[in-house]
Amino acid sequence: MIEAKSPAFWRATLALCCGSFMIFSNLYVTQPLLPDFQLAFGISTLEANASLAIATLMLGLSLLVYGPLSDALGRRTLMLVTLLASLSTTFALAWAPNYNSLLALRAIQGFLLGGLPAVAIAYMGDEFSKKAVALAVGIYISANTLGGISGRLFSGFIADAFNWRASFLFAAGLSLFCVIIFWWALPKSKHFQPQQPSLIKMVKDLLNHLKNPLLISAYLLGGLNFFIFINQYSYVTYLLSEEPWLLSSSFLGMLFLTYLTGTWAASISGRAALVLAQPLCMAIGILLLMLGSLVMLIPSVWAIIGGLLINSFGFFFCHSNITSWVSRHATTARASASSLYLVFYYLGASTGGFYLDPFWRTWHWQGVILGSLLIFVLTLAISLGLWKKDPLPLSDPA
Repeated sequence: MIEAKSPAFWRATLALCCGSFMIFSNLYVTQPLLPDFQLAFGISTLEANASLAIATLMLGLSLLVYGPLSDALGRRTLMLVTLLASLSTTFALAWAPNYNSLLALRAIQGFLLGGLPAVAIAYMGDEFSKKAVALAVGIYISANTLGGISGRLFSGFIADAFNWRASFLFAAGLSLFCVIIFWWALPKSKHFQPQQPSLIKMVKDLLNHLKNPLLISAYLLGGLNFFIFINQYSYVTYLLSEEPWLLSSSFLGMLFLTYLTGTWAASISGRAALVLAQPLCMAIGILLLMLGSLVMLIPSVWAIIGGLLINSFGFFFCHSNITSWVSRHATTARASASSLYLVFYYLGASTGGFYLDPFWRTWHWQGVILGSLLIFVLTLAISLGLWKKDPLPLSDPA
């Protein structure tokens, strides 16, 4: 097994982080462009948000396929093939002739982008020791955040300098670089045990996970948190593109630099779980999400940025702990268990806009915060319920 901080650990983690960086920079490249899409295609806020929602929805649904498929066919090849295929759709998006074509390509891209997230944690579970998994997951999720930041940041600046189509061309070039590093650095699997592909077994594994009350609680916790967190960013771009702020795409893209606190939170989450029970870490993250949301009620750009910084730390601190917690509590079909968590996670991202939009239309930004807090109260209760059932930190010998 690959041990924590060994040369093999750093090489494998580098590869997975490069792949993760590519996935999330491509997934979120449209988010600062939503006001641009409104102007270019004459569409509503909800229609513009569909460019993000449809990609996250298809990514979530794809995990039902890739996770079980990787249990049969292996992890590395599946990740590499889907990375290459998603690269081609990124290039094609730059030439979309209309908004319907753009949405169709985003749907295909979203499905292909699911290959690596569905399999990466399972690859770690196969090849890494338990302590190495806890450390690697935090670093891997840090790369998720850096990818999300970069995709949003460069797309905003390039759209201002050129146009939104140029943002996709730049994303394609960056993606090619990441795929090359992934192919070179990721070691071949040594401990993977292939299973015969079976639709019946796949369905049985998924149903078994859904019958596990601990896993289903974790799935709901992650999905509902992301349901709010990612869509707050969409509505804050609408807020700050209006009077009195009228911020440009470049500045709206820079808002996602607030993800850097999430990068830090994810990187320390594994160490925190050695001291505090993971469900308690989840609850702390949700309390920070509630605090950050309240701070964003202050009508100031700086207060909104401060709230986003708090929210990002809280969300990724919670998400990192849920991710490794699911991996630890899935005793069989680990890839399917991790994939099912991500299905809930991305279904939350793709549907949260539909939940928040009525709050936005009725009470504007104050309504978005109200709708957010209602969900966070629920997820806090779920995390405290898990803490009662799993009260010990990872370092506790019991």
